[in-house]
Amino acid sequence: MNHTHLYTATELAHTLGVSSRTLRFYETKQLISPARIGNRRIYNYKDNARMKLILRGKRIGFSLDEIKEFLDLYDHDADQSQQVHLLLNKVTGRIEQLREQKNDIETTLEELKAIQSAAAQTLKNKPKIRWSNS
Repeated sequence: MNHTHLYTATELAHTLGVSSRTLRFYETKQLISPARIGNRRIYNYKDNARMKLILRGKRIGFSLDEIKEFLDLYDHDADQSQQVHLLLNKVTGRIEQLREQKNDIETTLEELKAIQSAAAQTLKNKPKIRWSNS
């Protein structure tokens, strides 16, 4: 694995499938901190790895504060036990939250299906209007 590869904002954004604006956003949130050469941002392997973690965290529903907490622990937790413990707690909580949302969605779908069926039955039982040409 090449730990010395450097990226411009455009290159890293392309590699990650995001925009350069996305990189700047996470920089303003202090989740990544690229080096600068003049006005150009230069990203390294660590920035790339952090961005992958950030994007994955967002995809599975973690807040930016939670992601920052993980990343801060990664930087300061030598054996990563605190980070893994925090991750386990957060993931367990997120799974429970998603299960509750799934149950709520299933209940809502059943209610909607009942309304749909009742509405269809009502229309089926209505006499059809016939227009006469008198």
